[in-house]
Amino acid sequence: MAGIWLDALDDIARTCQEHGRGDLLQAVRLKRAHLLDPALTVLVVGEPNQGKSQLVNAIVNAPVCPVGDGTTTVLPTVLRHAEVATATVVQTPLPVPGTAPAADPPAVQRTPVPTDQIAAGVAGSTGRQPGGGPAYIEIGLPRALLGAGVVLVDMPGGDVAAGAGTPVAALTRADTVLLVTDSTRDLSVTELNMLLHLTRSHSNVAVVQTKTDLVPDWRAVAERNRRHLADAGVPVPLIPVSAALRLHAAATDDHTLNAESGFPTLIALLRRHLAAKPDTLARAAVVLTARTVVEQLAAPLRAELSNQRSAEESAPMARLHAAQREVDELRRCSTRWQNTLTDEMADLISDIEHDLRERTRQILRMVDEAFETADPLVAWDAVAEWLERSLVEAAEANRRWLVQRCDWIARRVAASFARYGHGSLPPWPLTASVEYGAPVPELERPNVDRFSVGQKVFTGMKGSYGGLLMFGLALTLAGMPMINPISIGAGALFGGKSIRDEGKQLLRRRQATVKAAVQRHVDDFFIQVSKDSRDAARRAQRVLRDHFVALTDELQTAIIDSLRSAKEAADTDAAARERRQREIQQRMIRLAELYEQAQQVTAARPAPLT
Repeated sequence: MAGIWLDALDDIARTCQEHGRGDLLQAVRLKRAHLLDPALTVLVVGEPNQGKSQLVNAIVNAPVCPVGDGTTTVLPTVLRHAEVATATVVQTPLPVPGTAPAADPPAVQRTPVPTDQIAAGVAGSTGRQPGGGPAYIEIGLPRALLGAGVVLVDMPGGDVAAGAGTPVAALTRADTVLLVTDSTRDLSVTELNMLLHLTRSHSNVAVVQTKTDLVPDWRAVAERNRRHLADAGVPVPLIPVSAALRLHAAATDDHTLNAESGFPTLIALLRRHLAAKPDTLARAAVVLTARTVVEQLAAPLRAELSNQRSAEESAPMARLHAAQREVDELRRCSTRWQNTLTDEMADLISDIEHDLRERTRQILRMVDEAFETADPLVAWDAVAEWLERSLVEAAEANRRWLVQRCDWIARRVAASFARYGHGSLPPWPLTASVEYGAPVPELERPNVDRFSVGQKVFTGMKGSYGGLLMFGLALTLAGMPMINPISIGAGALFGGKSIRDEGKQLLRRRQATVKAAVQRHVDDFFIQVSKDSRDAARRAQRVLRDHFVALTDELQTAIIDSLRSAKEAADTDAAARERRQREIQQRMIRLAELYEQAQQVTAARPAPLT
């Protein structure tokens, strides 16, 4: 009967070896040896002060495990059959630091302990060698249940029978696990979590509810605990017992009291498990072992397969995507710097023209203000000199601003290439591009009318004739002659006024003529300088455009070469990843077949023992 599950276990071991998992292979071999051992190892676990040690004492009807106030179980206690009661502390030596691990495990150290010092041995204060490794105390007793092949292991409070990784790993490979809880309370969350863990690694788990003699409503507690187990999805039996009643019944040979203690049910469960170990229990253990091994082997394969299918996890694919992003970014950069250059140059031409217009308007306003009162015949030389100087200053200021703006635009466009480490400006001074055309013609003195002496005499005579005639006619009505001192005085007054009015009109005409001449000169100046500024800005724009186009072409060539190299590496990596994916999928299929094979081993077995 053992041949079927042994073959499945050997297949599991071979699979572990194929995957290079020496740790799992060693665990499977230990499991194989343990299942071939006819003894039934029963692990008693639980939280502290739940009555584990007293439960073990009641099972063997002997006070071998110390109980009571102040007693602390530090070392696991192993109860085996022996013809004479014995106690031994078994300890594994620690490896010497700095030395290579030996091929064979070191021999354990066995230290006999007097039976009256078992409590001290369990507490770890007797029998342990200084500086030694993990230890446990082994007790031999002449009991029929132990002689039938049952081995009881009392674990310290709080330890979970996980098997691997604990100091007593060889002991915790149990066939049956009894989780002990008392009747004073319901199962705790910690205990339920412990049961969930145990049922994943052990095929036979049971809950033993102790101290029923101390709690009158222990039946209600047991019923609630069964509901808790059902709600948590833990299909394990719950057996209420009383160790005190069991020990008292053994002392008084009271079979009725012994039946009331609940221990016959528990011992019958252990005997059924012992009888079923070579077949039913071994089959279930093989299924659990297969599940554990498959999970351990499949987890890294699934993770690797997930990484293989994720392009972002591939370094060549990451480089390919980065190169593609660089191509896209360079395309956006090219569009961005061209738009920036075009927009900024358009704004520059508009701003330069507006600046020059404002400067010339200010000059014209000052000329107009000057010739509102000044006579061009007197002030022309001074105003003309100031005008020429002001226009030159305006042109120079406008040109300096043009150079500064061109330099600023060049730096702003170059900033678009900062991420590539190429922010250099064209290798020429921008002032060389801001050259102007032919100079504006010099301001010529305008022709203005002068008020000569003859014009004054003629104007005075015309004005005096009208005054003389008007006043002379008026005085003739009074009987006076037309020519008289009054009419002569009026004629002189009117003549002087005519001369003054004519002089003012001539001055205003001279001022208007000069203003018009200055306006024409300033307009000519504005047209010439404005055209030169636009031409200079366009020349600078062309130089910047040619420079950054060449820079873009250089970057594009380098990025395209990088993209081509990354594409070749990505194609090679994709082929390798595809081969590895097929290999992983084949291994996953083999693991699934291995688990199905293990399940087929137990397909015809009876339901799990309860």
